[in-house]
Amino acid sequence: MASFPPRVNEKEIVRSRTIGELLAPAAPFDKKCGRENWTVAFAPDGSYFAWSQGHRTVKLVPWSQCLQNFLLHGTKNVTNSSSLRLPRQNSDGGQKNKPREHIIDCGDIVWSLAFGSSVPEKQSRCVNIEWHRFRFGQDQLLLATGLNNGRIKIWDVYTGKLLLNLVDHTEVVRDLTFAPDGSLILVSASRDKTLRVWDLKDDGNMMKVLRGHQNWVYSCAFSPDSSMLCSVGASKAVFLWNMDKYTMIRKLEGHHHDVVACDFSPDGALLATASYDTRVYIWDPHNGDILMEFGHLFPPPTPIFAGGANDRWVRSVSFSHDGLHVASLADDKMVRFWRIDEDYPVQVAPLSNGLCCAFSTDGSVLAAGTHDGSVYFWATPRQVPSLQHLCRMSIRRVMPTQEVQELPIPSKLLEFLSYRI
Repeated sequence: MASFPPRVNEKEIVRSRTIGELLAPAAPFDKKCGRENWTVAFAPDGSYFAWSQGHRTVKLVPWSQCLQNFLLHGTKNVTNSSSLRLPRQNSDGGQKNKPREHIIDCGDIVWSLAFGSSVPEKQSRCVNIEWHRFRFGQDQLLLATGLNNGRIKIWDVYTGKLLLNLVDHTEVVRDLTFAPDGSLILVSASRDKTLRVWDLKDDGNMMKVLRGHQNWVYSCAFSPDSSMLCSVGASKAVFLWNMDKYTMIRKLEGHHHDVVACDFSPDGALLATASYDTRVYIWDPHNGDILMEFGHLFPPPTPIFAGGANDRWVRSVSFSHDGLHVASLADDKMVRFWRIDEDYPVQVAPLSNGLCCAFSTDGSVLAAGTHDGSVYFWATPRQVPSLQHLCRMSIRRVMPTQEVQELPIPSKLLEFLSYRI
């Protein structure tokens, strides 16, 4: 069994440059269970980076300060367990917009994180807005944490203050995602087989329960225009939801094992899903076609063996903000960087016991979390996008596949706009 296609020489693949490490503090007699770093996240404006250190702790660091520390002190940076722990209700208005490092005790094991920011023009769907306890301004930055006990806690990033405690899930909250339009609509995915939609501008009111999954829901992601939601889970499930009507659009068929991660491209024209079947699929979410397959085991396992213990389970996938690259993390101790038009990695990096990954806001760095609560950072493939690709992304941001295919243009151009060449 091989990690790359036969025609690819592994020695010729570029090794990614290490940017830095944030190593979780090790305590005497520290339990192995509960230290896992299940999630990492970058703030939408690039101001903060957050990760779960394990044992119910989330650490928030100013991202620019973190990068500066890597340059000054080398790649390794052991997080200081004696750092200032902010009281949950301590609000310092004078320091609100000055990035500071925070350590937050969430009260239970943290499985998911998501940043959300507000846009004042996006009003709550609740009619009685005068009764709201919280009025979120344009400079508001929130952090949502999904916990082992089914609760979701909402924190003010600038102060470390606990704002809301959302209680409705009955099992682990496995993933969280905010609508990118600034409406502060939050969707949570849980092991209780449901997705729940929350309106934080309505004091965290639960608006809708999305049902359809027959087993655990592992991950969810909004499309860039916030109109569509993808959710993935056990039993090969990939669902697409209309977030205006809260109805299911379609179920995507193709994976042979549990699907554990998903992410949309920046223009919303592509959807990446990662599965324990050793594959990452790139879909057209508008018609359900599989456009590209990124394999992590060669020859690929047949469907009957796709769920075997082959040490190639794919744990995470993330789309870069340039719309050209995808990162995947698998159990074979390797992080892979792919181009959307190549079926083999353009860069790789070593990583043992990886669980999650995410690109920085500008796409220049990939962060990956591990079983021991640490985070590792690499420089991502850098390429100046062609004018054709930039034009394609601009068109696809406003036109779904069906509308593109109706354009009176040459077939080759149609294929290019549809990401088929």
